Amino acid sequence: MKLLKNNSAASKLKQLKTFISAYKSAVVAYSGGVDSTLLLKVTADTLGKNNTLAVLALSETYPESDRATAQNVVKKLGVKCITIRTSELQNRNFRKNPKLRCYYCKSELFSKISRIATEHKIRTIFDGSNYDDLSDYRPGRIALKEFRVTSPLLQTGINKKGVRAISRLLGLPTWNKPQMACLASRIPYGTMITKETLVKIDKAEDILRKFGFINVRVRDYQGTARIEVSQEQINRFFKNGLRNKVTGAFKKLGYKFVTVDLEGYRTGSMNL
Repeated sequence: MKLLKNNSAASKLKQLKTFISAYKSAVVAYSGGVDSTLLLKVTADTLGKNNTLAVLALSETYPESDRATAQNVVKKLGVKCITIRTSELQNRNFRKNPKLRCYYCKSELFSKISRIATEHKIRTIFDGSNYDDLSDYRPGRIALKEFRVTSPLLQTGINKKGVRAISRLLGLPTWNKPQMACLASRIPYGTMITKETLVKIDKAEDILRKFGFINVRVRDYQGTARIEVSQEQINRFFKNGLRNKVTGAFKKLGYKFVTVDLEGYRTGSMNL
């Protein structure tokens, strides 16, 4: 990965701190990913830990393996964190998986974060959207506007590459962490979302990570798994019998057919 030079990262970091310094306190929607971890770190450094509150949401829509990592990172940062559970699957509009699915998910999340902010008398909510998010279909941003959520990374023009560069500059362990995304994004629009399907996808992606794949997505087509991994790792499936090992493991999960997307991993492929 080609990173920004340190002086560019330092300049962006200064802009981010200047933006955040305009606020007295903030609740940060924290997931443990590279974006929200950087935002939480800089917010705490700028406003002070006593004026920064992290909220970590747990749900069937996020990988099980990320939970412990997120909790460990926020503990090291020394920021107070409230853990909540969101209930997207109780919303039939979300389960029906329309193109506005992300809106219903974010509405559930920020309605609960807003209540926490009110209870702690904090007027500002930050989220980790970055500038690259403007290039993809993101109906969840409608919910962010409704709940008056501020996106410092996006509003200071910091993209994912910049986030990683600043994170590395600050020595954050998440600087090279693979990009996270809601597990529901692996299911084609119009296909009902169930807890069972989300659990199966989570287990399938965990299998790939244990086999050494880094950026992974398992797109679920009701019996067929379409695997996306980084292009440079695709050939690994055809060495040392790995193809048969992955296929066997996936079939034990209930997949009848297992395919590898030759275009490789890319975000937003379900929006094409």
